[in-house]
Amino acid sequence: MSALVGTIEGAGFWTTGLPGWDSARDFVRDGRLPEAPPSRPSPQLLAPNERRRAPGTVAVALEVALAACEAAGRDPASLPSVFGSTHGELAITDYMCATLADQPETISPTRFHNSVHNAAAGYWSIGTGATAATTAISAYQATFAQGLLEALVQLATGVPAVLLVAYDGSSVGPLAKISPSAGLLGGALVLSRSERAGATRLSATLADGDAPAAAGPLAARDPGNAMAPMLALFDALASGDQHATLSAGAGRILQLSLHETSLHEPSLQETGAQRRG
Repeated sequence: MSALVGTIEGAGFWTTGLPGWDSARDFVRDGRLPEAPPSRPSPQLLAPNERRRAPGTVAVALEVALAACEAAGRDPASLPSVFGSTHGELAITDYMCATLADQPETISPTRFHNSVHNAAAGYWSIGTGATAATTAISAYQATFAQGLLEALVQLATGVPAVLLVAYDGSSVGPLAKISPSAGLLGGALVLSRSERAGATRLSATLADGDAPAAAGPLAARDPGNAMAPMLALFDALASGDQHATLSAGAGRILQLSLHETSLHEPSLQETGAQRRG
């Protein structure tokens, strides 16, 4: 396939012990860890009561999504979005299964609506007032790669900018044996067609092969979260590496090239016009 391209205008990141993209970059570059980091994200899009009740996956998704939009200087309400989660909220899924088996009449309506895979996307659209299209993706270990492909395809078809959000939490109970995941992890990128000097330009090519095990500092620190495959890209962004490889499915990889844009580099629109000419 031809390469798909986009400019990374802003990033958001959160995991236990590294509550933000600045913290993650400091850790990758010199091993620094923040003192007394929070144990849970506190997304300001939600009212205090909703913030406390929201499951961890929703909290981390909203936290990183808003951080990416703020870093990009973009109005969250204006962006179409792609939300990727390998498992959704497995802790609530475990609760739902156990309650339905033992005492179905006691099922919690709040937990029920938080159990659906696109719960985080729903909270985001309500909290920001966004009316642009939202896509929810699940593709097992290829979830992040497929979400990134979806976002880049949207750019290629003319969308000016798109928000990509990826997240997963811990699995519990019997599901933990067949759908393992530990800790809380979320990452977000605002990707655009525009040229922005000093920003990172990303080029992605789908190919045959098997992705190598991620070996960067963020990947090495991860406790085994289902969204860990995304860490290959975030390690590269934090360290300044120009290449990363993501698993895109059985026998498929997404090869990424990264470089900083310059004032004299043609925009995506100009590049497309040149190719058509």
